[in-house]
Amino acid sequence: MRLLVLLLFAGLAHAQPVMRIVIPFAAGGTQDTLARAMNAELGAALGKSVIVENRPGAGGTIGTGYVAKAAPDGQTLVLAAASHTIAGSLYAKLPYHPLKDFTPVAHIGNVDYVLVSSSAVPAKTVAEFVAHAKANPGKLNYASAGNGSATHLSMAYFVAMAGIDMVHVPYKSAGEAVQEVLAGRSQAVVAATISAIPFAKEPRLRMLGATGLKRSKFLPDLPTVDESGVRGYEFDSWMGLLGPAGMPKATVDAINAAVGKLLQDPSILDRLEKQGVVPQAMTSEAFGELLKKDYEKMARVVKISGARID
Repeated sequence: MRLLVLLLFAGLAHAQPVMRIVIPFAAGGTQDTLARAMNAELGAALGKSVIVENRPGAGGTIGTGYVAKAAPDGQTLVLAAASHTIAGSLYAKLPYHPLKDFTPVAHIGNVDYVLVSSSAVPAKTVAEFVAHAKANPGKLNYASAGNGSATHLSMAYFVAMAGIDMVHVPYKSAGEAVQEVLAGRSQAVVAATISAIPFAKEPRLRMLGATGLKRSKFLPDLPTVDESGVRGYEFDSWMGLLGPAGMPKATVDAINAAVGKLLQDPSILDRLEKQGVVPQAMTSEAFGELLKKDYEKMARVVKISGARID
């Protein structure tokens, strides 16, 4: 009898539906930590198990492409960010379309970034960094979380707008890129603000400027890159869940409503703030409009930066 009960519970556990949130980058990055900060509560709200699955590679296009080809049943989503819309203009060949092949499901929030340099570089401000780079064309390099990542394009965009010449060195994750700057092997990186804050008193690093048009709520005393002399420079990122194209509206609405409720939960909001995410719930339709505008914006950014991946 005991064995039968155990088998019954095992069968029920096995039958419980499972939703996968794919992270198209390595573990430890902003998207990964954000997903793991709310996957258990999202699963409870939806009555299913929600697991986080990392599928890194090719600037996030491998994991994203996997979701594009998944069944549109709401069981496989990707936690995407600005790199998603960047890819549409950055890659000469992409196995999916960032808008047409996806269903906007739920916007979660926004993340801002900060320009960080190695203290080995004799510069304490953005203007001084630009002057030093101009005096040493091609001799400085910058690290990123990989070709096509937001940390890649944000820095390529800065380099182009500042009129300087730097070498891009891609790594596997944002954490690894920051470590390379810490070690002095790379001279700069654009990192998510929350990732940089723990290094605020680290003598090997200097935070030079926030990348948004407004100062970051997390670093209110740090001037923006724009106000520091590189006029017009702006870069930040949305965060949200996307599914394959063709998802049923009822499924989308259920997930969107669950996320919206989580974004009113004080414990979830506290976790998001610790991840540097400014929460913002919106309808799936509004999220779709945001994606269209960001796709157009990133096309302009890619063109100005001159970045291209064949």
